[in-house]
Amino acid sequence: MGRDEQFSEYVVQRRTQLRRIAYLLCGDVHKAEDLVQTALMKLYVAWPRVQRAGNVDAYVRRILVNSGIDESRRPWRREEAGLEGLDPQAVQAPAVEDRTALMDALATLPIGQRRVVVLRHFLGMSIEETAGDLQCSPGTVKSQNSRALARLNDLLAPQFGAIGGTDR
Repeated sequence: MGRDEQFSEYVVQRRTQLRRIAYLLCGDVHKAEDLVQTALMKLYVAWPRVQRAGNVDAYVRRILVNSGIDESRRPWRREEAGLEGLDPQAVQAPAVEDRTALMDALATLPIGQRRVVVLRHFLGMSIEETAGDLQCSPGTVKSQNSRALARLNDLLAPQFGAIGGTDR
C-alpha cells in the first residue's frame, strides 16, 4: 500500500474523532473543520516520518492543540465562542439539554483548562500523556484540571448535582 493510500485510510478511520476533538477545543463546528484540515495538511507533509515514529494520533492531537492556540491568538478571533451549529455527535450525552448545558459550561473555561478537560476526560488520556501532548508539566495538567472541574462543578451542580471524584 502506497503513501497516499495509507494516509487516506488513516483519514477515513480518524476523521470523526479528529472533528470531535477539534470541536471540543474550539467550540465552533466551522472552526473545528478548519483545524482538522490544517492538521491533516501538516500530517500529510510529514506522513512518512510520523508513521515511522509510530504515534500518528499523538502527532495529530499536538497539531490540533497548537493550531487551536494559534487560532485563539489571532486578534480578529477574540469574539465570544458560540454554540451555533452544534454537532449532536460531538459529545455523547443522554439528552439535548444535558449536552447543551455541558457545551455551554465547557465554553466558559479558559482555553488551557478546556484543552486539559478534552484530553483527560473526553479522550481518556493520563496526566502524563496530556502533559506530553500539551508540552507542559504533569503538575500544570493537574492544576488546570482541578480548576476546570471546580468551575464545571459550580456551573453544572444546580442542574446535575455535585461532581464527585478525586481526579481534580
